Amino acid sequence: MSFSSTIEKTFKALLPAPFTIAVVLTIVTMVLAFTLTSSQLTGIDRVIEVFGFWESGIWNAPLLVFAMQMMLMLVLGHTLALTKPVDSVISFATRFCTSTANAAAIVTFLTVLVALFNWGLGLIFGAILARKVGEHAVRNNLELNYPLIGAAGYSGLMVWHGGISGSAPIKVAEEGHISTLMSNIVSPEQLQLLPDPVSFSETVFGSMNIAATLLVVIVLPAFMYFMGKRSSTGAFLPLTKSDLTLESIDVSGAEKLDHSRFFGLGIGLIISVYCTYLAANNFSTSGFGFITPNFINLLLLGMCLLLHRSFFKFLKAIDEAIGGASGILIQFPLYFGIMGIMTSSGLVQLFSDFFVNISNEITFPIFTFISAGIVNIFVPSGGGQWGVQGPIILQAAMELGANIPKSIMALAYGDQLTNMLQPFWALPLLGITGLKAKEILPYSVALMVVGAIIYVSVLLVF
Repeated sequence: MSFSSTIEKTFKALLPAPFTIAVVLTIVTMVLAFTLTSSQLTGIDRVIEVFGFWESGIWNAPLLVFAMQMMLMLVLGHTLALTKPVDSVISFATRFCTSTANAAAIVTFLTVLVALFNWGLGLIFGAILARKVGEHAVRNNLELNYPLIGAAGYSGLMVWHGGISGSAPIKVAEEGHISTLMSNIVSPEQLQLLPDPVSFSETVFGSMNIAATLLVVIVLPAFMYFMGKRSSTGAFLPLTKSDLTLESIDVSGAEKLDHSRFFGLGIGLIISVYCTYLAANNFSTSGFGFITPNFINLLLLGMCLLLHRSFFKFLKAIDEAIGGASGILIQFPLYFGIMGIMTSSGLVQLFSDFFVNISNEITFPIFTFISAGIVNIFVPSGGGQWGVQGPIILQAAMELGANIPKSIMALAYGDQLTNMLQPFWALPLLGITGLKAKEILPYSVALMVVGAIIYVSVLLVF
């Protein structure tokens, strides 16, 4: 049995659907709350108390806002990937893909750059680019290792959390987020010691993450070029529907406004110009503090309208993109429920104490990185993982005196790294390219190893 088949079989044997995993983790958390924490209540009253913790977490208003922000970020990023200008960029790039080696390097380089801007855009952009490269190879009778190209198109999910759409960095950059997250966990005196907010200048645009970003932009394409040079070839392209098609229809009356290029383009231009004004006006006073989920989503909305040029085309693209957000819609509240149990029962304190006991301020980011990678296998969502693991990391870092922005980025690195092993977010790519998980896993796991070396190195050096 091949290495990739072994990995795929292991995942199928041990991991059910992500929603099922979220339910199982909820049950496990409840059991841990019953057995590891104490309460003045007993029996059925204790059960009802823990269920109350769970319910309050599910309907936590700030966290539900966070879920909506993440859904919009994915959907709008996907919608942007379906615009004609993005398609033109992809078509232009495929002209230079004349062999497996340079195709793998080009697809990796462009996908990583796009994913650093937006993870939803990067995911779909990489998938469509890999598909177009496969079509280009078939048309020109080029021998190509298509699974390697597919893995290259998935590489953006290994860098996204260190980019400007990373769930943890953008949430801690919001005024009041850390205070709200930790208000029921630490004392008011301790809460005053926590930084709030933690701006992008300390996380995404901090020297450590800039170094990590430069390394992945240079090293990952070079590594994939090396892989392409030494991989077997064989051009094939499974038949699959991947493109957004718009039928020509007759419009009349008020419908003309839906199809108007000038109206759609004009609204998109107004929103984009306003975002530019916000960025310029706020940068002088708050640095990169203006980059929040709301700002990113507003910018994506403006760009989508600007590039689709009509509300009709924009909404058709939204219809195609919105299915990818179903996992966030139904799973995030369950993770918020887990967080509610952990914070109200005292489990956060227990887990925080564990990390404090085995770490010091130097080793804590490394342990955070490793634990985040493990947690991501079971909670394949950066936002959901931040909701569950974020409070533990913040409290432990505070008690150890560890660098909090560095600890946040350590979580981000660990979360994104094991996406190369966990195929949950690869599903859109597999659908677009027609590939199977077992075909891209050998190459994505190799990328994961290289990424681990990069991220551990920057955590140790900085």
